Amino acid sequence: MTQNLPTIGLLRFTTAGSVDDGKSTLIGRLLYDSKSIYEDQLESITTTSLRKGNEAVDLSLLTDGLRAEREQGITIDVAYRYFSTPLRKFIIADTPGHIQYTRNMVTGASTADVAVILIDARKGVLEQTIRHAYIAALLNMKHVIFCVNKMDLKAYAQSVFDTIKKDLEKLAERLLLKSVHTIPISAKYGDNVVRASAKMTWYKHSPLLKVLETLRIAYDYSKPHMRFPVQYVLRADNDLHRDYRAYAGTIAGGRICQGQKVTVLPQNLNTHIKRIEVFGQKVDEAKSGDAVAIILQDDLDVSRGDMIVPAANLPEVSKEFKATICWFNAAPLDTEKRYVFRQNTREMKCFVKTVNYKLNINTLDENYTDKCIEMNAIAEVTIKTAQPAFIDDYNTNPSTGSFIIIDEETNETLAAGMIRK
Repeated sequence: MTQNLPTIGLLRFTTAGSVDDGKSTLIGRLLYDSKSIYEDQLESITTTSLRKGNEAVDLSLLTDGLRAEREQGITIDVAYRYFSTPLRKFIIADTPGHIQYTRNMVTGASTADVAVILIDARKGVLEQTIRHAYIAALLNMKHVIFCVNKMDLKAYAQSVFDTIKKDLEKLAERLLLKSVHTIPISAKYGDNVVRASAKMTWYKHSPLLKVLETLRIAYDYSKPHMRFPVQYVLRADNDLHRDYRAYAGTIAGGRICQGQKVTVLPQNLNTHIKRIEVFGQKVDEAKSGDAVAIILQDDLDVSRGDMIVPAANLPEVSKEFKATICWFNAAPLDTEKRYVFRQNTREMKCFVKTVNYKLNINTLDENYTDKCIEMNAIAEVTIKTAQPAFIDDYNTNPSTGSFIIIDEETNETLAAGMIRK
Protein backbone atom coordinates (compact mmCIF):
# COMPACT_ATOMS: atom_id res chain seq x y z
CA MET A 1 0.00 0.00 0.00
CA THR A 2 1.18 3.56 -0.68
CA GLN A 3 1.44 4.50 2.99
CA ASN A 4 4.19 1.90 3.39
CA LEU A 5 6.31 3.23 0.55
CA PRO A 6 9.57 4.84 1.64
CA THR A 7 10.00 8.54 0.90
CA ILE A 8 12.64 9.44 -1.66
CA GLY A 9 13.59 12.65 0.11
CA LEU A 10 13.00 16.37 -0.02
CA LEU A 11 12.64 18.03 -3.43
CA ARG A 12 12.84 21.79 -3.89
CA PHE A 13 11.34 23.16 -7.07
CA THR A 14 10.57 26.58 -8.44
CA THR A 15 7.83 27.68 -10.80
CA ALA A 16 8.23 30.35 -13.45
CA GLY A 17 6.36 31.59 -16.47
CA SER A 18 4.98 34.66 -18.19
CA VAL A 19 2.23 36.73 -16.64
CA ASP A 20 -1.11 34.86 -16.53
CA ASP A 21 0.45 31.56 -17.58
CA GLY A 22 -1.09 29.99 -14.46
CA LYS A 23 1.83 29.44 -12.07
CA SER A 24 -0.15 30.18 -8.92
CA THR A 25 -3.11 28.17 -10.21
CA LEU A 26 -0.85 25.20 -10.89
CA ILE A 27 0.56 25.26 -7.36
CA GLY A 28 -2.94 25.66 -5.95
CA ARG A 29 -4.04 22.64 -7.99
CA LEU A 30 -1.10 20.58 -6.70
CA LEU A 31 -1.95 21.50 -3.11
CA TYR A 32 -5.68 20.97 -3.60
CA ASP A 33 -5.54 17.63 -5.43
CA SER A 34 -2.86 16.26 -3.09
CA LYS A 35 -5.10 17.22 -0.14
CA SER A 36 -2.50 19.58 1.32
CA ILE A 37 -4.88 22.49 2.05
CA TYR A 38 -6.25 23.23 5.53
CA GLU A 39 -10.00 23.71 5.84
CA ASP A 40 -9.68 27.34 6.92
CA GLN A 41 -7.49 28.06 3.87
CA LEU A 42 -10.07 26.51 1.56
CA GLU A 43 -12.87 28.48 3.22
CA SER A 44 -10.89 31.71 2.87
CA ILE A 45 -10.14 31.35 -0.84
CA THR A 46 -13.69 30.13 -1.51
CA THR A 47 -15.09 33.27 0.10
CA THR A 48 -12.66 35.49 -1.78
CA SER A 49 -13.45 33.75 -5.08
CA LEU A 50 -17.20 34.31 -4.61
CA ARG A 51 -16.61 37.94 -3.67
CA LYS A 52 -14.67 38.42 -6.91
CA GLY A 53 -17.52 36.88 -8.90
CA ASN A 54 -15.76 33.64 -9.86
CA GLU A 55 -17.94 30.62 -10.53
CA ALA A 56 -15.31 28.19 -9.24
CA VAL A 57 -12.71 28.38 -6.49
CA ASP A 58 -9.68 30.41 -7.62
CA LEU A 59 -6.81 28.17 -6.52
CA SER A 60 -4.20 30.81 -7.38
CA LEU A 61 -5.21 32.68 -4.21
CA LEU A 62 -3.40 30.03 -2.17
CA THR A 63 -0.04 31.46 -3.20
CA ASP A 64 -0.81 35.07 -4.04
CA GLY A 65 -0.32 36.26 -0.48
CA LEU A 66 0.34 40.00 -0.87
CA ARG A 67 -2.61 42.35 -1.21
CA ALA A 68 -1.06 43.85 -4.37
CA GLU A 69 -0.79 40.34 -5.82
CA ARG A 70 -4.42 39.51 -5.14
CA GLU A 71 -5.63 42.83 -6.52
CA GLN A 72 -3.58 42.53 -9.73
CA GLY A 73 -3.84 38.75 -10.05
CA ILE A 74 -0.08 38.40 -10.41
CA THR A 75 2.85 37.13 -8.38
CA ILE A 76 5.26 39.83 -7.17
CA ASP A 77 7.22 38.32 -4.32
CA VAL A 78 8.62 34.80 -4.03
CA ALA A 79 5.97 32.68 -2.31
CA TYR A 80 7.09 29.49 -0.60
CA ARG A 81 4.74 26.58 -0.04
CA TYR A 82 5.22 23.15 1.50
CA PHE A 83 3.40 19.91 0.88
CA SER A 84 4.05 16.19 0.89
CA THR A 85 2.82 12.95 -0.60
CA PRO A 86 3.43 9.38 0.60
CA LEU A 87 6.53 9.33 -1.60
CA ARG A 88 8.15 12.72 -1.07
CA LYS A 89 8.22 16.09 0.67
CA PHE A 90 8.27 19.28 -1.40
CA ILE A 91 9.21 22.93 -1.01
CA ILE A 92 7.84 25.15 -3.79
CA ALA A 93 9.11 28.62 -4.66
CA ASP A 94 6.51 30.43 -6.76
CA THR A 95 8.49 33.15 -8.54
CA PRO A 96 7.21 36.17 -10.48
CA GLY A 97 7.23 36.29 -14.27
CA HIS A 98 7.68 40.02 -14.88
CA ILE A 99 11.10 41.08 -16.15
CA GLN A 100 11.30 43.70 -13.38
CA TYR A 101 11.25 40.88 -10.83
CA THR A 102 14.15 38.91 -12.33
CA ARG A 103 16.03 39.28 -9.03
CA ASN A 104 13.14 37.59 -7.18
CA MET A 105 13.21 34.78 -9.70
CA VAL A 106 16.96 34.26 -9.24
CA THR A 107 16.51 34.28 -5.46
CA GLY A 108 13.70 31.72 -5.53
CA ALA A 109 15.51 29.44 -7.97
CA SER A 110 18.89 29.58 -6.24
CA THR A 111 18.09 26.78 -3.78
CA ALA A 112 15.89 24.67 -6.07
CA ASP A 113 16.70 21.32 -7.67
CA VAL A 114 14.04 21.54 -10.37
CA ALA A 115 12.51 24.33 -12.46
CA VAL A 116 8.88 24.03 -13.54
CA ILE A 117 8.37 26.51 -16.38
CA LEU A 118 4.87 27.21 -17.69
CA ILE A 119 4.01 28.06 -21.28
CA ASP A 120 0.57 29.26 -22.42
CA ALA A 121 -0.62 26.83 -25.11
CA ARG A 122 -2.18 29.78 -26.98
CA LYS A 123 1.09 31.76 -27.13
CA GLY A 124 3.86 29.19 -27.33
CA VAL A 125 7.49 29.98 -26.51
CA LEU A 126 7.95 33.66 -25.63
CA GLU A 127 10.91 35.81 -24.65
CA GLN A 128 10.01 35.22 -21.01
CA THR A 129 10.26 31.47 -21.60
CA ILE A 130 13.80 31.93 -22.88
CA ARG A 131 14.62 34.10 -19.85
CA HIS A 132 13.30 31.58 -17.35
CA ALA A 133 15.03 28.66 -19.05
CA TYR A 134 18.30 30.62 -19.14
CA ILE A 135 18.14 31.31 -15.40
CA ALA A 136 17.55 27.60 -14.79
CA ALA A 137 20.65 26.84 -16.88
CA LEU A 138 22.62 29.64 -15.19
CA LEU A 139 21.88 28.16 -11.77
CA ASN A 140 22.80 24.66 -12.98
CA MET A 141 19.42 23.21 -12.08
CA LYS A 142 19.35 19.43 -12.34
CA HIS A 143 15.99 19.12 -14.11
CA VAL A 144 13.67 21.40 -16.08
CA ILE A 145 9.99 20.58 -16.56
CA PHE A 146 8.12 22.55 -19.22
CA CYS A 147 4.36 22.55 -18.59
CA VAL A 148 2.30 23.58 -21.61
CA ASN A 149 -0.68 25.00 -19.73
CA LYS A 150 -4.21 25.98 -20.76
CA MET A 151 -4.55 23.06 -23.14
CA ASP A 152 -8.29 23.29 -22.46
CA LEU A 153 -8.34 26.56 -24.41
CA LYS A 154 -6.84 24.79 -27.44
CA ALA A 155 -9.28 21.86 -27.33
CA TYR A 156 -6.55 19.60 -25.90
CA ALA A 157 -5.08 19.31 -29.40
CA GLN A 158 -1.96 17.17 -29.72
CA SER A 159 -0.78 19.18 -32.74
CA VAL A 160 -0.60 22.34 -30.60
CA PHE A 161 1.48 20.57 -27.98
CA ASP A 162 3.80 18.94 -30.52
CA THR A 163 4.60 22.29 -32.17
CA ILE A 164 5.47 23.92 -28.84
CA LYS A 165 7.46 20.89 -27.75
CA LYS A 166 9.68 21.11 -30.82
CA ASP A 167 10.43 24.77 -30.04
CA LEU A 168 11.25 23.85 -26.44
CA GLU A 169 13.59 21.08 -27.57
CA LYS A 170 15.55 23.61 -29.66
CA LEU A 171 15.75 25.96 -26.67
CA ALA A 172 16.91 23.17 -24.34
CA GLU A 173 19.61 22.18 -26.83
CA ARG A 174 20.81 25.77 -27.11
CA LEU A 175 21.05 26.16 -23.32
CA LEU A 176 22.58 22.69 -22.79
CA LEU A 177 19.84 21.74 -20.35
CA LYS A 178 20.57 18.28 -18.97
CA SER A 179 17.23 16.69 -18.06
CA VAL A 180 14.07 18.02 -19.69
CA HIS A 181 10.43 16.91 -19.44
CA THR A 182 7.54 18.48 -21.38
CA ILE A 183 3.97 17.91 -20.15
CA PRO A 184 0.63 19.16 -21.56
CA ILE A 185 -1.61 20.32 -18.69
CA SER A 186 -4.65 22.31 -17.69
CA ALA A 187 -3.96 23.71 -14.22
CA LYS A 188 -7.49 25.08 -13.96
CA TYR A 189 -9.16 21.70 -14.42
CA GLY A 190 -6.35 19.46 -13.17
CA ASP A 191 -5.48 17.66 -16.40
CA ASN A 192 -2.10 15.91 -16.10
CA VAL A 193 -1.27 17.75 -12.87
CA VAL A 194 -1.87 15.11 -10.20
CA ARG A 195 -3.78 12.58 -12.31
CA ALA A 196 -3.57 11.62 -15.96
CA SER A 197 -5.98 13.48 -18.22
CA ALA A 198 -8.86 11.61 -19.81
CA LYS A 199 -8.96 14.37 -22.44
CA MET A 200 -5.35 13.93 -23.57
CA THR A 201 -5.03 10.18 -23.89
CA TRP A 202 -2.50 10.77 -26.67
CA TYR A 203 -0.02 11.82 -23.96
CA LYS A 204 1.51 8.53 -22.79
CA HIS A 205 3.84 9.78 -20.03
CA SER A 206 3.40 10.58 -16.34
CA PRO A 207 1.50 13.60 -15.00
CA LEU A 208 3.44 16.38 -13.30
CA LEU A 209 3.20 15.16 -9.70
CA LYS A 210 4.35 11.67 -10.64
CA VAL A 211 7.39 13.16 -12.39
CA LEU A 212 8.18 15.28 -9.34
CA GLU A 213 7.80 12.30 -7.03
CA THR A 214 10.19 10.12 -8.98
CA LEU A 215 12.95 12.55 -10.04
CA ARG A 216 16.33 11.56 -8.65
CA ILE A 217 18.60 14.36 -7.49
CA ALA A 218 22.22 13.24 -7.32
CA TYR A 219 24.35 14.96 -4.70
CA ASP A 220 28.12 14.60 -4.63
CA TYR A 221 29.17 13.47 -1.16
CA SER A 222 32.64 12.26 -2.22
CA LYS A 223 35.60 13.07 0.01
CA PRO A 224 37.65 14.85 -2.70
CA HIS A 225 34.97 17.55 -3.05
CA MET A 226 34.68 18.39 0.65
CA ARG A 227 34.55 22.06 1.65
CA PHE A 228 34.22 23.22 5.27
CA PRO A 229 34.00 27.00 5.88
CA VAL A 230 34.76 27.68 9.55
CA GLN A 231 31.87 29.55 11.13
CA TYR A 232 32.84 29.57 14.80
CA VAL A 233 35.71 28.51 17.04
CA LEU A 234 34.57 26.47 20.06
CA ARG A 235 36.70 26.62 23.20
CA ALA A 236 35.97 25.11 26.63
CA ASP A 237 35.74 27.39 29.65
CA ASN A 238 36.16 24.75 32.34
CA ASP A 239 39.07 22.85 33.89
CA LEU A 240 37.81 19.47 32.65
CA HIS A 241 38.18 20.40 28.97
CA ARG A 242 40.73 23.18 29.17
CA ASP A 243 42.50 22.17 25.94
CA TYR A 244 39.31 21.65 23.94
CA ARG A 245 39.32 23.55 20.62
CA ALA A 246 36.92 22.72 17.79
CA TYR A 247 35.74 24.43 14.63
CA ALA A 248 32.03 24.61 14.00
CA GLY A 249 30.23 25.10 10.71
CA THR A 250 28.15 23.49 7.98
CA ILE A 251 29.80 21.24 5.42
CA ALA A 252 29.47 23.03 2.08
CA GLY A 253 30.15 20.07 -0.16
CA GLY A 254 31.36 16.48 -0.21
CA ARG A 255 31.98 14.27 2.82
CA ILE A 256 34.38 14.57 5.74
CA CYS A 257 35.83 11.57 7.58
CA GLN A 258 37.83 10.98 10.72
CA GLY A 259 41.53 10.63 9.88
CA GLN A 260 41.16 12.45 6.56
CA LYS A 261 44.15 14.54 5.47
CA VAL A 262 43.12 18.15 5.04
CA THR A 263 44.54 21.59 4.33
CA VAL A 264 43.58 24.74 6.21
CA LEU A 265 43.25 27.85 4.03
CA PRO A 266 44.51 30.54 3.68
CA GLN A 267 47.44 29.39 5.83
CA ASN A 268 47.91 26.39 3.52
CA LEU A 269 48.77 24.14 6.49
CA ASN A 270 48.28 20.36 6.34
CA THR A 271 46.83 18.28 9.16
CA HIS A 272 44.34 15.45 9.78
CA ILE A 273 40.80 15.27 11.13
CA LYS A 274 41.10 13.98 14.68
CA ARG A 275 37.42 13.97 15.64
CA ILE A 276 34.01 14.91 14.22
CA GLU A 277 31.17 15.83 16.56
CA VAL A 278 27.45 16.33 16.01
CA PHE A 279 25.70 17.79 19.06
CA GLY A 280 28.68 16.74 21.16
CA GLN A 281 28.55 13.13 19.99
CA LYS A 282 31.43 11.59 18.05
CA VAL A 283 30.70 10.43 14.49
CA ASP A 284 33.02 8.79 11.99
CA GLU A 285 31.90 10.90 9.03
CA ALA A 286 29.49 13.62 7.92
CA LYS A 287 28.22 14.89 4.58
CA SER A 288 27.30 18.09 2.81
CA GLY A 289 24.65 20.08 4.69
CA ASP A 290 25.52 18.61 8.09
CA ALA A 291 26.33 21.03 10.91
CA VAL A 292 29.36 19.66 12.74
CA ALA A 293 32.29 20.52 14.99
CA ILE A 294 35.73 19.41 13.84
CA ILE A 295 38.82 18.84 15.98
CA LEU A 296 42.14 18.85 14.13
CA GLN A 297 45.13 16.65 14.88
CA ASP A 298 47.48 19.63 15.19
CA ASP A 299 47.16 22.85 17.14
CA LEU A 300 46.75 25.41 14.35
CA ASP A 301 45.62 29.01 14.35
CA VAL A 302 42.24 28.72 12.64
CA SER A 303 39.51 31.37 12.78
CA ARG A 304 36.12 32.26 11.30
CA GLY A 305 36.30 32.64 7.53
CA ASP A 306 39.07 30.08 7.07
CA MET A 307 38.28 26.93 5.11
CA ILE A 308 39.19 23.29 5.67
CA VAL A 309 39.49 21.28 2.45
CA PRO A 310 40.96 17.94 1.28
CA ALA A 311 44.72 18.19 0.89
CA ALA A 312 44.46 16.59 -2.55
CA ASN A 313 41.72 18.91 -3.90
CA LEU A 314 42.26 22.57 -3.12
CA PRO A 315 39.99 25.31 -4.44
CA GLU A 316 41.53 28.09 -6.46
CA VAL A 317 42.83 30.88 -4.23
CA SER A 318 42.71 34.20 -6.05
CA LYS A 319 42.09 37.92 -5.63
CA GLU A 320 40.69 38.31 -9.14
CA PHE A 321 38.15 36.21 -11.01
CA LYS A 322 35.22 36.31 -13.43
CA ALA A 323 31.64 35.82 -12.30
CA THR A 324 28.08 36.16 -13.53
CA ILE A 325 26.05 38.50 -11.33
CA CYS A 326 22.39 39.48 -11.04
CA TRP A 327 22.10 43.05 -9.78
CA PHE A 328 19.39 43.52 -7.12
CA ASN A 329 19.60 47.18 -6.16
CA ALA A 330 17.87 50.27 -7.55
CA ALA A 331 21.20 52.10 -7.67
CA PRO A 332 23.29 50.83 -10.60
CA LEU A 333 26.64 49.09 -10.26
CA ASP A 334 29.49 51.56 -9.72
CA THR A 335 32.90 50.26 -10.79
CA GLU A 336 34.53 53.07 -8.79
CA LYS A 337 32.85 52.11 -5.54
CA ARG A 338 34.13 49.69 -2.91
CA TYR A 339 31.75 46.88 -1.87
CA VAL A 340 31.77 43.95 0.55
CA PHE A 341 32.25 40.47 -0.89
CA ARG A 342 30.69 37.70 1.22
CA GLN A 343 31.14 34.01 0.46
CA ASN A 344 29.96 31.52 3.08
CA THR A 345 31.61 32.74 6.31
CA ARG A 346 34.36 34.76 4.61
CA GLU A 347 33.94 38.50 4.11
CA MET A 348 36.27 41.10 2.57
CA LYS A 349 36.32 44.35 0.63
CA CYS A 350 36.05 44.23 -3.15
CA PHE A 351 35.28 46.22 -6.25
CA VAL A 352 34.08 45.31 -9.72
CA LYS A 353 37.14 45.80 -11.89
CA THR A 354 35.37 45.52 -15.25
CA VAL A 355 31.97 44.78 -16.74
CA ASN A 356 32.81 42.27 -19.47
CA TYR A 357 29.35 42.16 -21.02
CA LYS A 358 25.70 42.63 -20.19
CA LEU A 359 23.28 39.88 -21.12
CA ASN A 360 20.09 40.56 -23.05
CA ILE A 361 18.00 38.30 -20.87
CA ASN A 362 15.29 37.85 -23.51
CA THR A 363 17.44 37.06 -26.55
CA LEU A 364 20.56 35.75 -24.71
CA ASP A 365 22.76 38.06 -26.78
CA GLU A 366 25.91 39.41 -25.10
CA ASN A 367 26.12 43.21 -25.19
CA TYR A 368 29.74 44.38 -24.95
CA THR A 369 28.97 48.10 -25.29
CA ASP A 370 26.27 48.70 -22.66
CA LYS A 371 28.13 48.60 -19.33
CA CYS A 372 25.32 50.13 -17.22
CA ILE A 373 24.24 47.38 -14.80
CA GLU A 374 20.89 48.33 -13.30
CA MET A 375 18.35 46.45 -11.19
CA ASN A 376 17.56 42.94 -12.51
CA ALA A 377 20.41 43.05 -15.04
CA ILE A 378 22.59 39.96 -15.53
CA ALA A 379 26.20 40.50 -16.53
CA GLU A 380 29.62 38.91 -16.58
CA VAL A 381 32.10 40.92 -14.50
CA THR A 382 35.64 40.67 -13.20
CA ILE A 383 35.87 41.07 -9.43
CA LYS A 384 38.92 42.15 -7.46
CA THR A 385 39.01 41.31 -3.73
CA ALA A 386 41.24 42.75 -1.01
CA GLN A 387 42.16 39.28 0.26
CA PRO A 388 42.41 35.93 -1.50
CA ALA A 389 39.05 34.22 -2.02
CA PHE A 390 38.59 30.43 -2.05
CA ILE A 391 36.70 29.75 -5.25
CA ASP A 392 35.21 26.79 -7.06
CA ASP A 393 33.27 26.85 -10.29
CA TYR A 394 29.57 27.24 -9.50
CA ASN A 395 28.70 24.14 -11.53
CA THR A 396 31.13 22.11 -9.41
CA ASN A 397 30.06 23.44 -6.01
CA PRO A 398 27.20 25.98 -5.82
CA SER A 399 28.06 26.79 -2.20
CA THR A 400 31.70 27.79 -2.69
CA GLY A 401 31.03 28.96 -6.25
CA SER A 402 28.50 31.61 -5.20
CA PHE A 403 28.64 34.87 -3.29
CA ILE A 404 26.78 38.09 -2.58
CA ILE A 405 27.88 41.71 -2.89
CA ILE A 406 26.90 44.02 -0.03
CA ASP A 407 26.84 47.78 0.41
CA GLU A 408 29.37 48.48 3.17
CA GLU A 409 27.44 51.55 4.36
CA THR A 410 23.83 50.28 4.40
CA ASN A 411 24.51 46.51 4.61
CA GLU A 412 22.03 45.96 1.76
CA THR A 413 22.50 42.96 -0.52
CA LEU A 414 23.27 44.46 -3.92
CA ALA A 415 23.89 41.40 -6.08
CA ALA A 416 24.22 37.65 -6.15
CA GLY A 417 26.99 36.06 -8.15
CA MET A 418 28.15 32.76 -9.59
CA ILE A 419 31.84 32.14 -10.23
CA ARG A 420 32.76 30.85 -13.67
CA LYS A 421 36.19 29.29 -14.22
